[in-house]
Amino acid sequence: MFHFVFRTIGLLVLALALVLAVLDITRSITASSMILTPLGTSWAAINPQSLESSKQAVETLIHPFLWDPVIMFALKLPSWLVFCFLALVLMWLGQKREDPFGRFASR
Repeated sequence: MFHFVFRTIGLLVLALALVLAVLDITRSITASSMILTPLGTSWAAINPQSLESSKQAVETLIHPFLWDPVIMFALKLPSWLVFCFLALVLMWLGQKREDPFGRFASR
């Protein structure tokens, strides 16, 4: 059951990564230079209040160290790269496990 859910969400996130990559490629072609939109910029453009509330929640509930070096590093990466990595992890979690006894082994 969960394998199907992880694979489905992984494919949807991979589609989002593809759309974001096409947007960056289109912007790069029109500007005649390489343009990579960071995840933080994309998130701030969509919903800046949730970005700020996430920062406050992580710093108060978990630890300020997690936000500044760890999450800030991810927010500076290109958005398509982050979503591509997330999609690969989700699809890896959703793959079917191999039978531990093998195909012809007796149980």
